[in-house]
Amino acid sequence: MKKNLSSLLKYIFFLGLGVFLVWWSLHQIPDNKWKEFVQSLANAHYWLILPVFVILTLSHVFRSLRWKILMRPMGYNPSFINTFFAVMIGYLANLAVPRLGEVLKCTILAKYEKVPAEKLVGTIVAERAFDVISLAIVFLIAFITQFGIVGEYAGQIFDQLLKNKSGHFSSTKVFIVLGILAILFIVLKVWFKQFAHLAIVIFIKKILRGIWEGVTSIRNLKQKWTFIFYTIAIWSMYITGTWVGLYATAGTAGLSLADAITVLAFASIGMIVTPGGIGAYAYFIAKVLEKSDIPFEIGYANGTLQWFAQFLIVVVIGSICLTLLPLYNKKVGSRESGAENQKS
Repeated sequence: MKKNLSSLLKYIFFLGLGVFLVWWSLHQIPDNKWKEFVQSLANAHYWLILPVFVILTLSHVFRSLRWKILMRPMGYNPSFINTFFAVMIGYLANLAVPRLGEVLKCTILAKYEKVPAEKLVGTIVAERAFDVISLAIVFLIAFITQFGIVGEYAGQIFDQLLKNKSGHFSSTKVFIVLGILAILFIVLKVWFKQFAHLAIVIFIKKILRGIWEGVTSIRNLKQKWTFIFYTIAIWSMYITGTWVGLYATAGTAGLSLADAITVLAFASIGMIVTPGGIGAYAYFIAKVLEKSDIPFEIGYANGTLQWFAQFLIVVVIGSICLTLLPLYNKKVGSRESGAENQKS
């Protein structure tokens, strides 16, 4: 009961944060620029949702194929159809309750492919670990290709943290930050050592160990290069979809592939911060595009459209998969039963 209440409160908090970011972002648009925002949405090339739809659906196909590779060392080889259904239904569930989709993915394959759900948890951790690494690489590429933009954005954050009200470097703030980090490090070290018997400490250690095992599990894969190929393909589709999406609005059309990589890097943070990226996804796109001299209202309009395209893909494909899942498996079950009857 307490766990369910805690999950509900977390969801309400982050959903509230997303709604607040939508409200706050809209209020960042000056009154005299509101017309440009509305016109940007009204004159957008909505037909571009179709190629983005195809591109991002392909990324989900590659993700399903990659997940199958992670199951094979355990002796399981579920069908691609059920694996894809599970992935898309998981994304659909995440729109309602964050991380519910991860649990649902495992239970679907456990039910229809007889893969033990508890054994699939490690594959989910491995996937997330490689996604974190992939996102870090995307950030690195963005930093290298657009040092001025990413560096300026990071510099602004640095200035806000380490400069005083007069705009001068504050040694006091530096010592405070370093002191907090040092205290946090010492507290965590002592806590993990002195209270190793506590359930929360054991749980955290299991998570950290799981992440490490997930990252190193690729060494045991027979198809490690195929796994890496699928990972590159997934993130290439993300980048391509973002780049095509930039052409949806007049103010952002013609931006480079490097711009798309930078946009994806920061927009991905928005997807992590709030459920389904509501509010945060468009806001981060607008803020980073400002560094490319794109007005906030134009960037926010484009970010809103890009978020909506992803939302639409998950809702449409996820709903179709949810409908077809029992029908497909009923048909497969009937076919297998018929084959067994013929043998007997």
